[in-house]
Amino acid sequence: MFAKLRKAQAPILPLSFKAPPQKIEQNAARAFTQEDLEILLGISDNILVIINDLGEIIKCSETFLKISGYDLTDLQNMHFMDLFGPQDKPYIRNTVQAFETNQMDKERPLLNFEARILSKDGQEHLIEWHQQLCGQLLYCTGRDITAIKTQEKALNRREKQLSEAESIGRMGHWNWTIGEEEMEWSQEIYKIFGVEEGQYKPTLDALNAMVHREDIARVNQAFQRAVIEENNYDMEFSIVRPDEEIRSIRCEGRCSFDEHGEVVALYGIMQDMTERMLYEQDLRKAKDQAEAAYASRTQFLANMSHELRTPLNAIIGFSEMVERQLLGPIGTEKYLEYISGIRESGEHLLDLISDILDMSKIEAGKYELDLEELNLTKILKLSVHMMGGRAHDAGVTLIETYNFAEDLNIIADRRAILQIMLNLVSNAVKFTPEGGEINIAGFERDNYLSLKIIDNGIGIPAHKLASVTKPFEQVSSSYARDHEGSGLGLSISKDLAEMHGGGLFIESSVGEGTTVTVRLPYDAYETTKK
Repeated sequence: MFAKLRKAQAPILPLSFKAPPQKIEQNAARAFTQEDLEILLGISDNILVIINDLGEIIKCSETFLKISGYDLTDLQNMHFMDLFGPQDKPYIRNTVQAFETNQMDKERPLLNFEARILSKDGQEHLIEWHQQLCGQLLYCTGRDITAIKTQEKALNRREKQLSEAESIGRMGHWNWTIGEEEMEWSQEIYKIFGVEEGQYKPTLDALNAMVHREDIARVNQAFQRAVIEENNYDMEFSIVRPDEEIRSIRCEGRCSFDEHGEVVALYGIMQDMTERMLYEQDLRKAKDQAEAAYASRTQFLANMSHELRTPLNAIIGFSEMVERQLLGPIGTEKYLEYISGIRESGEHLLDLISDILDMSKIEAGKYELDLEELNLTKILKLSVHMMGGRAHDAGVTLIETYNFAEDLNIIADRRAILQIMLNLVSNAVKFTPEGGEINIAGFERDNYLSLKIIDNGIGIPAHKLASVTKPFEQVSSSYARDHEGSGLGLSISKDLAEMHGGGLFIESSVGEGTTVTVRLPYDAYETTKK
């Protein structure tokens, strides 16, 4: 601990140097003078402290006073150990105590350590200390390395983050100085190549030995071309690891130039793309299988639809003949009721098959528009007339409101426009209760026509609006029970509108009704040719 007999404390003084005696006259010109040493001391950034055997600071440099924030008066009552933070005191206490009790190892006079001192305002400064014992005094020099250590920590943190990022991305960086045998690899590249760092020397020859033989020439050519043409490059190749596992590698390289513009090095990244390539292969395979299955389904639906339509047309035609009693009266009136049911069922089934056939054509990209100049008002009135009987039977009133001239002509597919209107009006009739109204409205805009079918029916829930235009979708299972249909009407209408360069939009509130808006260009030829 402390010396038992405390010596009279000498005043703390700034450091000064005394020139050593000039033993040899010819060396006098090269010896530091007192003035030289004071100048060098004044410009030095190092801390200089002299401590006596009581642990007291008896002399110090201006740099020490500046860093510590203490003045000479403060240091009169301070022990050297008082400068250090509590976390560092245990590491230096033994050294200081050994010096105070004259137990210092004389054979090992130089003592170096790093410790933090607390300045007068409480700030920490990490100091790299060098000490030397001379008689009863301990000479200490120190260098403030706080900023250096902070930079080192930041650099280590960034290197760790880079290493972790490379590990996550299965990517490593490399560098090759032209003319040198060995390349520089990051740790992740060693992992990618399945070799141990320190046991494997990454040279161009060693790299070529692991590259798949089909890719060796291409890899060497890429490196050579980068040097000759001074261009960046990227390539993909395969390697055979020591465990005989084949991995797919993506390599991207850049050129490094000297002050004369000459290529002096290549650097870049290597990434293990094996899992991604396998995933892409599986994805392509699954896509091909899905497209084949989809094509088969489309072909099946088309063939089935054509096969069913022929007998259905016969069923409907003969039913109408019997219902009208064209070849003579039917003996029992009940038969007329039955034959009407047969005809209506056949017509309904024919509508479903027609929807399926149209949908399959659209999805297969085989539905072609037959564009012509047509009168829009006539098409709208025809659709309302065709749906008039169904609306009357359902007790629903159809109202027409058009704000454009009756002679307005557009360029569109006549059959497609009529089908859109029949689908949408039929849907509105189906979901509007008895006594309801359906308004078929048309508005002329600057760049398009807006057709609206507005009903005050049961409406569509908000969470179902996005799905009702998908094929075979219906709003709920209760709809499927109460309202017959294929669920293709809205989907077909939307696709036909988009094929014209327009669109279909739905607004609805449950219990209040639904508004379906169809936007059509004035000239579908101009919008479809883009």
